[in-house]
Amino acid sequence: PGTIRSDDRSVPDLASEPAVPRVRCPSLEHFRENYFIPQKPVVLEGVVDHWPCMRKWSVDYLREIAGWRTVPVELGLRYTDEEWSQELMTVDDFISQYIVNKNNVGYLAQHQLFDQIPELKEDINIPDYCCLGEGEEDHITINAWFGPEGTISPLHQDPQQNFLVQVIGRKYIRLYSPQESENLYPHENQMLHNTSQVDVEDPDLVKFPRFEKAAFQSCILTPGQILFIPVKYWHYVQSLDISFSVSFWWS
Repeated sequence: PGTIRSDDRSVPDLASEPAVPRVRCPSLEHFRENYFIPQKPVVLEGVVDHWPCMRKWSVDYLREIAGWRTVPVELGLRYTDEEWSQELMTVDDFISQYIVNKNNVGYLAQHQLFDQIPELKEDINIPDYCCLGEGEEDHITINAWFGPEGTISPLHQDPQQNFLVQVIGRKYIRLYSPQESENLYPHENQMLHNTSQVDVEDPDLVKFPRFEKAAFQSCILTPGQILFIPVKYWHYVQSLDISFSVSFWWS
């Protein structure tokens, strides 16, 4: 489906890739037994359909509710690039410069927008499945991810369980189990040790020969779906459209 603006990469052909399983509205027990305890990724469907964000949010709505607020924007294709930087700007300027006008890639990434704008927080819920975790509800970190087509989060892992809810647009996501870590060549330095040195779209197999044999699953996450990314599971994310996602990190 479509091609990507940055370097005009095409979307991977999912037919040739093992798919992340999908399940519709599993009970807490079913999710716990089959995915949470064995720590297996899954796409949940039918869980967020009733959330107000699913019918209310659009680029225009976000501009209207949040336009004058200042947010950190990541500039550059991926955070591992030399020329990557962050800049503070208003949501209005971000939309004008990076969403409407597509010259450059800017990404409002990993930002706690919902603490900043309570009105938007009313449009989302905390997925019921988070109650399976140890922590209190206040310990769940909710982040916004808003950007144009072509944003990339390099292959990396996070220290908490993650529910990634797709609200606007589509994202291609590839997942590798923590057992594959040695085939993914994590960066040596402490700052980036949770990030792979391999460029997933164009891997250097001379430099990183084991990457070729690393097993993975993939999916295209579409609006109204939630991807469960177990703790420490490696994931690579590429937006295929203007995209807004909400992540819930819980333990």
